[in-house]
Amino acid sequence: MPPPVREQMREQMLSGFGGWTGMAITAVPTVVFVVANALSSLRAAVIAAIVSALVLAGYRLARRQSTQQALNGLVGVVVAALIAARTGQARGFFLLGIWTSFVYAGVFAASILLRRPLIGVIWEFLDPTPTGPADPPWYRRPHLARAYLLASLAATAVFAARAAVQLRLFAEDATGWLAVARIAMGYPLTIAALALAWWLVRRARRRISFEGSPAAS
Repeated sequence: MPPPVREQMREQMLSGFGGWTGMAITAVPTVVFVVANALSSLRAAVIAAIVSALVLAGYRLARRQSTQQALNGLVGVVVAALIAARTGQARGFFLLGIWTSFVYAGVFAASILLRRPLIGVIWEFLDPTPTGPADPPWYRRPHLARAYLLASLAATAVFAARAAVQLRLFAEDATGWLAVARIAMGYPLTIAALALAWWLVRRARRRISFEGSPAAS
């Protein structure tokens, strides 16, 4: 793939996350919550987290970033903070993220069992593999099916590991380490899984292209 196209795809991926700045500021409410809880009280931590999320949403909107990203970030923090307030425990702030990770892991695993790996369904919808009239669908093309299977397995592992680690820390009431795990296992692992998927799919498509070329016949 030519460098300009690769760079364009990279920029589009980063834009989907809100850019490097967007990825960094998503960690702010979590850090604010943990620090405020340690220095003051759960009530102060809940208020501080919501206020910081409001400020960051306003910052994103002022910079004309995606309105959806700003609102999603705000809603996620507000719901997490309300769960913590409702349960009366600081660790409740992380429950939403834990169960969301379990749900995502289950969806990816189910797609694999149904032999329609979710990465393949999404990828082929957004960027279909070039096919001819006699070519079978992507899930019946061994190279592509294997690439999407491995990519979906990696996504399943990422979400399952994220949920399992944080659930263990939740059980131990390790709020500080929950914050560390949430940040460290968030965007970094997601980007790694996407990079693996990109490499697998690109390699599979190149192999298909090579085998279908006249020189390989």
